[in-house]
Amino acid sequence: MAASPAAIAEDAERATVAAGCFWGVEHLYRKHFADKGLYDARVGYIGGDLSNPSYKAVCSGNTGHAEATLLIYDPSRLTYTQLLEFFYRMHDPTTANQQGPDRGTQYRSGIFYHSTEQERIARDVTRRANEQWWGGKIVTEILPVKQWWDAEDYHQLYLTKNPYGYECPSHYLRTFPDLK
Repeated sequence: MAASPAAIAEDAERATVAAGCFWGVEHLYRKHFADKGLYDARVGYIGGDLSNPSYKAVCSGNTGHAEATLLIYDPSRLTYTQLLEFFYRMHDPTTANQQGPDRGTQYRSGIFYHSTEQERIARDVTRRANEQWWGGKIVTEILPVKQWWDAEDYHQLYLTKNPYGYECPSHYLRTFPDLK
């Protein structure tokens, strides 16, 4: 569940990723990192031109937004590198504007960095994952974070509230060797 604002430390950091349908992405991050320093995960929209977009508008493919997940974490317990290595294990970053059967620009793979240090790490992890895991086929965007829009309330914790709800079949943890 989401941490209360009082439970989130002042030195908390943010990471923003897009990896297809945000329900599964948020669910996998919560499941894997809940006791490892993840304070909260929110689903929403980023990277588009429309102010305050709705799910219906984003799904039209006309707004430029990606379905994304905003991760708020304790950097003393969980690193940005760990979050990005997990990102490259839990979805297919080689398909442009698609995850499994979900197609459209809203399902693209992207890392939206919050600082120059995050950009450096994102480019390094992407390079290594591309060389060691994905055979040079990664198409993930690496862009500066811009305006974040929370998705509607019914999308937050969707798979927790709907345990048999839709989850993209490309969202699962791959058993790659550790990155060097």
